Amino acid sequence: MDLMKGKKGIIFGVSNTHGIAYAIAQQLFNAGADIAFTYAGETMEKRVRPLAESMNAKLIMNCDVTKEDEVAAVFKECERIYGKLDFVVHAVAFANREDLQGRFIDTSRAGWDLALGVSAYSLISLCKHAEPLLNEGASVFALTYLGSEYVVANYNVMGVAKAALESSMRYLAADLGKKGVRVNCISAGAVKTLAASGISGFGKMLKAAVAKSPLQRNVALEDVGKAGLYLASDLSTGTTGQILYVDCGCHAVYASVEEMDLISKSIEA
Repeated sequence: MDLMKGKKGIIFGVSNTHGIAYAIAQQLFNAGADIAFTYAGETMEKRVRPLAESMNAKLIMNCDVTKEDEVAAVFKECERIYGKLDFVVHAVAFANREDLQGRFIDTSRAGWDLALGVSAYSLISLCKHAEPLLNEGASVFALTYLGSEYVVANYNVMGVAKAALESSMRYLAADLGKKGVRVNCISAGAVKTLAASGISGFGKMLKAAVAKSPLQRNVALEDVGKAGLYLASDLSTGTTGQILYVDCGCHAVYASVEEMDLISKSIEA
């Protein structure tokens, strides 16, 4: 398949083969895309570089998205190597572990600033520096989660960060739409990744998702990867300012019969 043949872009946030960002990269590469990769620090470089090299990446570069000079340097190098870009994927998020436990009300100011800065403002930063390089018809998209709209146990400040990310996406879509650039978000359901393992009680979330889902299963990494391919490609030329839910329908259901049975059994126990 050559859906992305001749398309060039960059992915921020690939960290291992068991993550959503990698699943998206894999789909884009298999469709013919030329992909640049970034990593944050030496430890991550050891993980990311082999993955990027396996996809023939021409650019593999360190970037802390909270540092404007590093973001600027990455896009300057993109311009040197690629000239113009057709897609930018934002798959970056972080919060202190202690802020993903207990009560949201106990979130520290420093924890708030860190989570919002890394997980939300960074999308604005990437778009600002990428804008001069984006071809007409280019696509930018970020990864979000339903915890932005509803209270999810132990998601806490990350839910607020994702809400800020989604709102930022809509304003960026308005700004960049004048240049023919699309900006969207993928809201993936509960899926087994190393990042998700940091959320307390994640195993229970997976079981609850199966009970709630109209498709009666958890979303797979391949499902999300294909959604990324759709948004990055010309198949989505009329889609911008949108949240694309890839969660087997969980977002559309308040509580299924199966889920209510689970809750009832839990209460009885």
